Order: sequence, then C-alpha cells, then structure tokens
Amino acid sequence: MTADHFRRIALGLDGAVESAHMGHPDFRANGKIFATIHHDHKWGMIKLTREQQRKFVQGNAGVFAPENGAWGRSGCTKVRLDSADEDTLGEAMTLAWQNTVKKTQTTRR
Repeated sequence: MTADHFRRIALGLDGAVESAHMGHPDFRANGKIFATIHHDHKWGMIKLTREQQRKFVQGNAGVFAPENGAWGRSGCTKVRLDSADEDTLGEAMTLAWQNTVKKTQTTRR
C-alpha cells in the first residue's frame, strides 16, 4: 500500500473530496475530515469510533495504532501504509467515511 493507493480508496467513496490540512492531504465528506495522509507518506489516519479502533488495532497489530494523545483516545487511528492490505484498509476507510457522513447528517437536522 502506498499513499497513492490510500488516496484512491478515499476518493472512491461517494462524495469524498481531497483537500489539505496543516500542509498534508486530507479527505472529506460533507466538509468534514475522515482521513488524512501524514507528512511522511508512510502513515495515514482514519477517524473511527473507539470501538472500531479497538477492533482494527487488535486484529491487525503493527498496521493500525491509535494516534497520540487525545486524538487517538477519540478514535483517530494511524495506518502503516506499507503493511496495510487493500481490503482491510478499504473496510476501515469505509467505516470512517460512514461515521463522518452519519455525524454530519445528524448535526444538520
């Protein structure tokens, strides 16, 4: 997996767009970030729930890990790109996208 593969998966989700946040690529649904690519292009980040994060970290040691600090405790999850497989990342990315879409639809009501 490379940063370009990560980008392709993110942009393949309905309505996803690429933008930038703090000098690195991010991916948004309804204006909200659901994934980013770290500056080094060796790691990505996806926004999961804490329960989803726990599942991916436990089931894929060395591939998924909580981000540092409060971000990680809230579900932001690092993905080691050179160790990730496309199917697992696609599943996790879809969940992150769904979480963001659902959250923005709920807050608009």
